[in-house]
Amino acid sequence: KSHHELHNADADGAYTCPMHPDVLQKHSGSCPKCGMALEKHLTSAPEALEENAEYRSMLMRFKISVLFALPLLILSMGDMLPGAPISRVMSVQVRLLLELLFATPICLWSAWPFYKKAVDSLKNRSPNMFTLIGLGVTVSYLYSVVATLAPGIFPSGFRGSSGEVSVYFEAAGVIVTLILLGQVLELRARTRAGGAIRKLLELAPGTARKVSADGAEVDIPIEDVVVGDLLRIRPGDKVPVDGTIHSGSSFIDESMITGEAVPVRKSIGSSIVGGTVNGSGSLVMVAEKIGSDTLLARIVEMVAAAQRSRAPIQRLVDVVSGYFVPIVILISVITFIVWALVGPEPSLVYALINSVAVLIIACPCALGLATPMAIMVASGKGAEVGVLFRNAEAIETLQDVSTLVVDKTGTLTEGRPKLITVKTVKGYSKNELLTVVASLERGSEHPLGEAIVSGAEKANLSLSDASEFESVTGMGITGKISNHQVSVGNSMFMKSLGVEITPLEPERDELSRKGYTVVLAAVDGELAGLFAVADPVKKTTAEALKIIRGQGIKIIMLTGDNESTALAVAEGLEIDEVIAGVLPEGKVRIIEKLQAAGEVVAMAGDGVNDAPVLALAQVGIAMGTGTDIAMESADVTLIKGDLTGISRAILLSRYTMRNIKQNLLFAFGYNAIGVPVAAGVLFPLTGLLLSPVIAAAAMSFSSVSVISNSLRLRLKKL
Repeated sequence: KSHHELHNADADGAYTCPMHPDVLQKHSGSCPKCGMALEKHLTSAPEALEENAEYRSMLMRFKISVLFALPLLILSMGDMLPGAPISRVMSVQVRLLLELLFATPICLWSAWPFYKKAVDSLKNRSPNMFTLIGLGVTVSYLYSVVATLAPGIFPSGFRGSSGEVSVYFEAAGVIVTLILLGQVLELRARTRAGGAIRKLLELAPGTARKVSADGAEVDIPIEDVVVGDLLRIRPGDKVPVDGTIHSGSSFIDESMITGEAVPVRKSIGSSIVGGTVNGSGSLVMVAEKIGSDTLLARIVEMVAAAQRSRAPIQRLVDVVSGYFVPIVILISVITFIVWALVGPEPSLVYALINSVAVLIIACPCALGLATPMAIMVASGKGAEVGVLFRNAEAIETLQDVSTLVVDKTGTLTEGRPKLITVKTVKGYSKNELLTVVASLERGSEHPLGEAIVSGAEKANLSLSDASEFESVTGMGITGKISNHQVSVGNSMFMKSLGVEITPLEPERDELSRKGYTVVLAAVDGELAGLFAVADPVKKTTAEALKIIRGQGIKIIMLTGDNESTALAVAEGLEIDEVIAGVLPEGKVRIIEKLQAAGEVVAMAGDGVNDAPVLALAQVGIAMGTGTDIAMESADVTLIKGDLTGISRAILLSRYTMRNIKQNLLFAFGYNAIGVPVAAGVLFPLTGLLLSPVIAAAAMSFSSVSVISNSLRLRLKKL
């Protein structure tokens, strides 16, 4: 399927396999590759929260199994009690017929999904766990049926010392019951792994209170909200969609988006996000983003995509899994032949039981789930603390990062610069110069330009339109205002235009030393003045960098600003190296140089002008500011644009990869030990044999233990 088709299938709420995320279909059912129950791909659809139908079916089959398995066990094991009570009340033939009666509903009805999946696996040429279970249960049940109804056809190799043929109804029945228990526990645990997305989906309110033109208010379904609607948010209400505040002020709890518990003050013009919770104030908002455009919907989609993606470590597992089932069936056949030829009497019974135990104990599922379950839980855990991974590869790569490169503006600093001072030369008044420069800067999208425009607006200056506007990336801008050629930018830009900047160099250097960013202005080729803009360092930056350094990571600041400003900002922060005055293409070269020297580089930037470098670094980290998140170019997005998110992401990546390695070690180790023991390798030394019932219990709990270990990630403190 093309990516586009899959995306559309997703949007309609497709079903996908946790072990094979490339499997996507419109209806529920089993995975054609591994036979596992498909799960609803959670999107913004409320019905995605319904309980799994497969879980309900397996639970019912398990309950019926237990009902029949208990009398079956009493019948088959009862004679082990003192006085052999079962033999005293009924003949052997009656006991066998009763066992057949109790085993049949379990082996035919309860186990039916296993047979169906086993047949599908053979049709799809993709043998899996259910192939082994189907074979094992069928052999032990059918053998027992024939032994009960026509014991005379068996040769002496099947008969015990008193000439009777043993039956294994209780083994077949208990195997099915234990595997059903494993399936029930597994499906329940898998539902918990998707809990993070469910929590996110539950945050979206079902209705919104629309304020109509005449002031009347009416509750409408959330699907009916259109862009531009005015919506009332009462105290304690959830914000229905993304937008800005039209009237009123309040404190909003944004913890579901940012992971931060402290409510944020919002007033007229502030952006608010759907799903966050209003405090005690009453607000009216303008709806700006609805449906799948809201931040919440995008987060859900991003987490779902990350959960479906495959980590590079999975490739090894895929190769092993491809050979696993055929090898187990081969070992089972060899086990039968060896026991039949050299086993003690009744050798054929030993051969049968041990070959069934081999089939039942092998668990390709534990192997297949080891990576995807951990990725699924980690992606959800990340979303809960404001860290969004684009895919599983980002989680895997982040653990190896050795160097973190950070942009200055908007990453270390607030990214909302304020105009602090204006110095002029050559007879311009401050307001005159501020008017022409702000008029030109209106065409720029640079944060420094915005600071100058805000300064002019605060001074109530009326701005005019620019013509012939031109922007030189990383240098400055130029254009015509009222027939005057105006240029604004850094020292390099002025020198390239042939503007003599010597008169203002002492002031420029002094202001730079204090940590201000300085912009020079020229009118008609002559120096006219300078503007000092301050962009305060975020309160969380120093502590976050200290933690990241403590994680053994080298930190480099890479900025287009001049060196003295960059050094002033870096003072007091734990930064190893400051590289200043770098143009965007220069940043690319520096990242390439670090990578060539063997460093694994993570680049953190505000994701707009840093897109090329974010894409080039092994891990690009976008500092999401509110809703304008550059989710597209980055591997990791921090919803709350501060660096503590990076230390959380690195920690989560390391925990996750450790968890995956534990899962794989357990799954490989379990199969490497379990299969030979079931085949009877310990029998010559210790006389120990593994009953198929014990094998079924071990197999069921191997998958559950891998899932349970993955779920431990939810408890990790970040």
